[in-house]
Amino acid sequence: MASETTGVSGLAERYAAALFDIADEQRTLDQVGSDLRQLRTMLAASMDLLRLVRSPILTRGEQGKAISALASHAGFSLLVRDFLAVVAKNRRLFAIPAMIEAYLEKLAERRGEITAGVITARPLSETQLALLSDQLQRSAGRRVSVEARVDPGLIGGMIVKVGSRMVDGSLKSQLQRLQLAMKGIG
Repeated sequence: MASETTGVSGLAERYAAALFDIADEQRTLDQVGSDLRQLRTMLAASMDLLRLVRSPILTRGEQGKAISALASHAGFSLLVRDFLAVVAKNRRLFAIPAMIEAYLEKLAERRGEITAGVITARPLSETQLALLSDQLQRSAGRRVSVEARVDPGLIGGMIVKVGSRMVDGSLKSQLQRLQLAMKGIG
């Protein structure tokens, strides 16, 4: 299983590096990054789209047509549309999520940024996001790109992950810790 993960990871790295190099030559790094973030959001929001990119049953042509229509409809740049067409032609759509992450990591590294994943129970306002980003930048000592997600199951509070460090200040976790402590008393 570990070798399979390494294989997908290596594959994703190679494709992402190629896309990054071409985007760098064309001076479209940010546009490509924006398109890939949008695609990542679309994949997270649609189980049908996730099934499309992972399906071994669909032919190259079927996957290619579907991903091409999606990319055109979403208004992706020509480079991203061509990239997705090549990935579909090579039967590598299953690795698109890893390719997106690898590209965005390269982009953040180029900018000298680190990425902070933030999960909250409700969407943060622009002001809250700006304050959080400012606090994280002070803490990390360099620019921080905040990627916010919403999980109503947290009830309240937030979970912040920067690199390998994670701070879980969610109400759900606090209640679970309290429940465990109460079991110890009884």
